[in-house]
Amino acid sequence: MALKIRLARGGAKKRPFFQIVIADARSPRDGRFVEKVGTYNPMLSHDNEDRIRLNSDRIKYWLSVGAQPTDRVALFLGKANLIEMPTVRKTPLKSAPKAKAQERLKAEEEARLAREEAAKAPPPALEPEPEVAATSVEAEAPTEAENPAPAEDEASA
Repeated sequence: MALKIRLARGGAKKRPFFQIVIADARSPRDGRFVEKVGTYNPMLSHDNEDRIRLNSDRIKYWLSVGAQPTDRVALFLGKANLIEMPTVRKTPLKSAPKAKAQERLKAEEEARLAREEAAKAPPPALEPEPEVAATSVEAEAPTEAENPAPAEDEASA
């Protein structure tokens, strides 16, 4: 008899509650089971200790007898350090973007990084006017020392 450590669904509609059970692999999901070894309540927050309850002694026994955990239960057992943490692929390979889409995404990412670098760079300082132009303007305008005082000022003095 092939034994599985798996979830058996209970609870109301849209309010799931699971029992972690040892069952024959051929029996229905919510059907006959050998032993209940824990519970899983996905409605509770991730940091709540009642979210996953495990009877570790019985689980260790059933693992030693040859029971195989399902993928989800293996994650629970791995987090509880009862078995080695299984490797889980985050994204299926079939859903990955194709070659042209990956090239387009890469180009968009490079453009975004270039825009961010340009925004981070300090604005270019205003360059002063060249000195040659400034001296030529000063040379054109006569200074007060070169201009004689108006005659009216001398006459009134």
